[in-house]
Amino acid sequence: MNFTQLLTAVRQSAETVTVPADWAQGRAAFGGLMAAMVYEAMRARLVDERPVRSLAITFVGPAAPDVPISFEVEVLREGKAVSTLLGRAVQAGQVVTLVQGSFGAGRPSAVEVHAQPPLEMKPLDQAAPELPYIKGVTPEFMRHVALRWAIGGLPFSGNSSRHMGGWVRLRDVAEGPVDPAHLLALVDAWPPSVLPMLKQPAAGSTLTWTIEFVQPTPRLSTLDWCQYCVETEYARDGYGHASAALWTAEGELLALSRQTVTVFA
Repeated sequence: MNFTQLLTAVRQSAETVTVPADWAQGRAAFGGLMAAMVYEAMRARLVDERPVRSLAITFVGPAAPDVPISFEVEVLREGKAVSTLLGRAVQAGQVVTLVQGSFGAGRPSAVEVHAQPPLEMKPLDQAAPELPYIKGVTPEFMRHVALRWAIGGLPFSGNSSRHMGGWVRLRDVAEGPVDPAHLLALVDAWPPSVLPMLKQPAAGSTLTWTIEFVQPTPRLSTLDWCQYCVETEYARDGYGHASAALWTAEGELLALSRQTVTVFA
């Protein structure tokens, strides 16, 4: 099943969805996919089309592939402009992913601040070739996502740069408009920002993740490449703190992201 098919499965039957093993990230299902599926379940509970403004995501435990998952949503408050929802992915009676979401309609405002431009990076045609999917080396989910490095180093390359990033898009989806579910996958497709600093393989994963979406979402196709850059702001005691952003190829801001990551090295 590709990304679109899994989101459709959540919309059709949130009570039981099974993530195939080819979406694995180590022993767990790909976190960006898990967040996107919870988001789809949350969006289905909205009373209108108010867009998502922010999601606060906690990966409570690993969601095992090939084991049924149920998606539960609680509407905490439905205001005139803002809705606050709590979504859970539950597997074998245990919460594996928890998402608090804020959805808010726009309103007239005297405040308008333009986004910062992307950090300068190599153009797509000068970036590194697509990182290939290599069974047993790259995570299984990488067969569904294309990454082209343009800033910083690859994981475990001993690169000391605080910055990492490049170009990203989904690999096996039909052409269509991008929505926040796709952006979740594109942002989380990148490895934890501290991994390039290591000189040998070690486990690392996202613990908590907050992402804010620019609304209205710039017009974008699922086949378009996007620019991504993350900065490691601090790391110690096995945890790292990083901020990131995702832009269109033309430099329009799509999302702002913050993550706390764990690293076992």
